[in-house]
Amino acid sequence: MIKVLFVCLGNICRSPMAEAVFRKLVEEEGLEKEIIADSAGIGHWHIGKGPHTGTRSILDENKISYEGMTARQVENLDWDRFDYIIAMDQQNLTDLNAIREKNDVEVQLFMDFVDHENEKDVPDPYFTGNFDYVYGLIQSGCQSLLEHIKQTKIKEEL
Repeated sequence: MIKVLFVCLGNICRSPMAEAVFRKLVEEEGLEKEIIADSAGIGHWHIGKGPHTGTRSILDENKISYEGMTARQVENLDWDRFDYIIAMDQQNLTDLNAIREKNDVEVQLFMDFVDHENEKDVPDPYFTGNFDYVYGLIQSGCQSLLEHIKQTKIKEEL
């Protein structure tokens, strides 16, 4: 089982959106038994809360389920549980590396999977309000990440 964790600041906007989009793509590929996804936040402010209304709206609009998703904070054990930890921005990546420096997990920036000249980070729609733009980046990045996993990890296991 390949496990992917998406991480943003508070786990109510970007990372749950990525988790939901990625889960749908995995389901569409029939890979639910090989790949699972989760999300978490660097901070503790929203623990136990569901996704932001803007995230829920864009997911509803695109018929993507977020049922049962609640915010949680990244914990040290996540490095033992997940194969990929994907940070939504550079600050999240820095924070993740400060939590646990030594690990065998691929900790990467989400935008490493998006072909975009101008963006290095997924902008936080909690502050910008631009959930549509963020959804487009996340859709593209999740598709590329899934292709990467299929070409590397799943082929290795066959």
